[in-house]
Amino acid sequence: MNDKVQVEVLGLSQSPTSNGSYALILKEVDGDRRLPIVIGAPEAGAIAYEIEGVHTSRPMTHDLIKSIIETFDSKVTEIFIHEMKDSTFYASLHFYGSESIVDARPSDAIAIALRFDAPIYIASSLLDLAGFSLDELETSDDDEEIEEEEGDEQEDDVDFFLKDGSQKKSPSTMTELEQLESELEQAIKDEDYEKAAQLRDRIEGMK
Repeated sequence: MNDKVQVEVLGLSQSPTSNGSYALILKEVDGDRRLPIVIGAPEAGAIAYEIEGVHTSRPMTHDLIKSIIETFDSKVTEIFIHEMKDSTFYASLHFYGSESIVDARPSDAIAIALRFDAPIYIASSLLDLAGFSLDELETSDDDEEIEEEEGDEQEDDVDFFLKDGSQKKSPSTMTELEQLESELEQAIKDEDYEKAAQLRDRIEGMK
C-alpha cells in the first residue's frame, strides 16, 4: 500500500491564457509542497461553491451524490489520489462501513470530500514526483543572488564559467528540457499553477 500524505485545498487558479480550465491547488498539511491539478470549469465551480458556502435552490450533482450516499446510511471517510498516468491523476472514494472503493476523477472526488468534510490524501510518491516545494524555490533564489554578487566582482569572461570550471549555457544553447524547467520555475514564482502543471506534464513526458 502506498504511503499517504494528507493535503488540503489551497485554492483555485486561472491563468489569462486558459481555455476555461482551472488549476486546483492542493497543499501538504504537514509541509509546504503544493500540487496543481488542471480541472474543468464545472468541477471548479462545484468546489468553489462548497468552499465559499454557496447553496443553490436545487441540489447540484455533487450535492445529489452526497444525499444518495447518506440515504444508504454511509458517508465518505476519505479520498485517495493514488496514481498518475499520461499526466492524468486517478483518485478513489472510500466509504464508512464498507470495503468498497469507487474510482473517480480527483476533481469530483474532492468536491464530494469537501461536502463530507472528509480528509484528502495523495500517494507520497506522487507528491514527490509532481509537487512543488516553496523551500526549494527560496533556496534557488538565494543561490542566484549569491552568484550575481560574485559575478559583479569578476571579469565578464570569467563570469561565463561556473566554479567547477564548466561553461555557463546561454539561452541559445539551452536544451528544450532546460528551457521548460526554467519556465516551470518562473510559473511557480508567479503562482501561475495552471501553466506550471502543464509544463510539469511536458517535462515528465520528456524524461
